[in-house]
Amino acid sequence: METQLVKSIANGDESNTKKLHIVMFPWLAFGHIIPFLELSKFIAGKGHKISFISTPRNIDRLPKIPSEFSNSITFVKIPLPKIDGLPKDVEATIDIITSEEMTYLKKAMDGMEKDVTNFLEKNSPDWIIQDFAQYWLAPISKRLGISRIFYSIINAWFLSFLGSFENMINTNNCTSPPKLEDFLVPPRWVPFETKATYRLHEARWVVESSQKNVSGVSDMYRNGVTIEGANAIIIRHCNEFEGQWLKLLEDLHHMPVLPTGLMPPIVESSSDEKNESWISIKEWLDEKPKGSVVYVALGSEVMVSQSEINELARGLELSGSPFFWVLRKSSRLGNINPIVLPGGFEDRTKGQGIVWKSWAPQMKILSHKSVGGFLTHCGWSSTIEGLMFGHPLIMLPFLVDQGLNARILEDKGVGVEVPRNEENGSYTSNSVANSVKLVMVGNDGKLIREKAKEMRAIFGNKELQDNMGLMPPVVESNIDEKNESWLSIKEWLDEEPKGSMVYI
Repeated sequence: METQLVKSIANGDESNTKKLHIVMFPWLAFGHIIPFLELSKFIAGKGHKISFISTPRNIDRLPKIPSEFSNSITFVKIPLPKIDGLPKDVEATIDIITSEEMTYLKKAMDGMEKDVTNFLEKNSPDWIIQDFAQYWLAPISKRLGISRIFYSIINAWFLSFLGSFENMINTNNCTSPPKLEDFLVPPRWVPFETKATYRLHEARWVVESSQKNVSGVSDMYRNGVTIEGANAIIIRHCNEFEGQWLKLLEDLHHMPVLPTGLMPPIVESSSDEKNESWISIKEWLDEKPKGSVVYVALGSEVMVSQSEINELARGLELSGSPFFWVLRKSSRLGNINPIVLPGGFEDRTKGQGIVWKSWAPQMKILSHKSVGGFLTHCGWSSTIEGLMFGHPLIMLPFLVDQGLNARILEDKGVGVEVPRNEENGSYTSNSVANSVKLVMVGNDGKLIREKAKEMRAIFGNKELQDNMGLMPPVVESNIDEKNESWLSIKEWLDEEPKGSMVYI
């Protein structure tokens, strides 16, 4: 039943008589909000009605949606309650400056429960597609008879790494909490060989996410309760790239897991042509040789320390490669903690690179012919955007799924990870410089550059990904050939005439 309804969301109703009303409710981070918005447009394009819930300030900061969706997507502004510990006007992770504020943001989101419940009671939607944080939503929607989907905007190996939803839920009341060493090797429930492991400095974050915070529950508990209360999981993944993780997720959670495809964004050909920032950037890029520029961007939510900025700056300088570095900090930092680069850096690298300290059109830059590599934090959205243009990756992961992404992508041969100190995660200017030189110009990096270009056939093929969207996993021809139950069933089926059986 759940699979049929999810297919209805994806494909529309063939009889054109049943149009669904679907509520979209992402976590308060633009790295989550934007993929939810893209999925909203995809579903609305199938003829369904969308109510998109977020806070007023977040909705006001969203990009304008095309006019064809104006009647099918409604934005629902629900205020974020004011709580002690969360500064005024903080409504998304991009607004915060400390890890402590992140936990208060989750606590504030929990305070949206009453208003969200009132909206659901008045509007009676068919489905809710929600994020990990709103663990309180499942019992409410179940009481109201609303079906539930958990949408993971992060890939399948990260969700698989956390184990079953029972495992996640138990962390909240566990007398023996997860240990650092548990995350330094592949989990015991992964039945195939993988390089997906955390480094010691990354594992501390994972352990912390399994512990209760000021909201009263752990992040892992939120995730587990959300999945337990869902009818199905949809995930920003595809069978063509590391598809075995999708089957593992189904085995772990005993529910349908359907990939949306990678949802590669569209590069608008004319949207920025009159934008002064883009005109200035394009003029600089146009002067550089084809494939020579390394684009550097560590996302809008990674908190990079001053020492990390210094080492990255010196490393880019030492590499000798032309670079375009987008370096932004939270607007709340402002004059309190402005961006400081090493003394004389910008003068010394004036002909070599640019440090851009405001918004930059990432997709337009990545699509420019002069860009030949991407130094990235390895967030899943940025990874998709880099590989859809076939750019090799210089990977500098920091938290959440980023380390796992880097291990798997390096194992696939499409990039290299900047070497770091296992204990504290520090890196040096030399490790940055050597990694950039290897990927951009080194003979040893030729194979990496070639493999990254091959990824365009998967990551950059929007038609392939759109057609894959919300389709069930491929049936592996040999997956059950040695399974005794399947052998017994198959023997019986083989004796019946072709097409005569009804499967119930």
